[in-house]
Amino acid sequence: MRLYLSSFGLGNKPEELLKLLGGKKRAAIIMNAGDASPVERRAASLIRETENLKGLGLGPVEVDLRCYFGRPDALREALEGFDMLWVRGGNCFVLRRAFRQSGADEVVLDLLNRDAIVYAGYSAAIDMLMPSLHGSELVDDPNTVPDGYDSPVVWEGLNLIHYAVAPHYKSDHPESADIDKCVEYLIDNHILFKALRDGEAIVVDAQGERVVG
Repeated sequence: MRLYLSSFGLGNKPEELLKLLGGKKRAAIIMNAGDASPVERRAASLIRETENLKGLGLGPVEVDLRCYFGRPDALREALEGFDMLWVRGGNCFVLRRAFRQSGADEVVLDLLNRDAIVYAGYSAAIDMLMPSLHGSELVDDPNTVPDGYDSPVVWEGLNLIHYAVAPHYKSDHPESADIDKCVEYLIDNHILFKALRDGEAIVVDAQGERVVG
């Protein structure tokens, strides 16, 4: 299993992401954490993410999970053509709904277990992999439901990492103050966690797990 979990953006060590890819370049951008944003803002964000990945020599293409709601087999076929998922930050509860409704939770788990793909991204992208999203409501609104989304909140994560992660910790980020509240929640509830400052990333590969940046 290969993971590159950044606090924000590509982080300070994008070369670690390239090492995970081993020269492969096909990247699927998942933008669905921003589906509650105005269309113009989401489009501008996609341009930024695309240019950032192109700057690393990668070939990024958006895969909109909304196009695969209720069509997990079609999503599996689409993702089989990529070497990496780049999952943008935003509202983690919206993103988790998108994973559930498209079947990405099962498809991505299978691809990772077969080491067929690298999972990379930042902020909300990490929440998908945690055991639970509880505590994240102190940062993101769980009741944000874009058009076409199911309203029930999905609290269960994919449980690919056995601890919680608090991104943007003590950083110059608009959510840093709320992250402090999240860290207090994790401590008070005796939940194992790692706090990441912007620029840092968790890397998981065959050699183990480490924080870089």
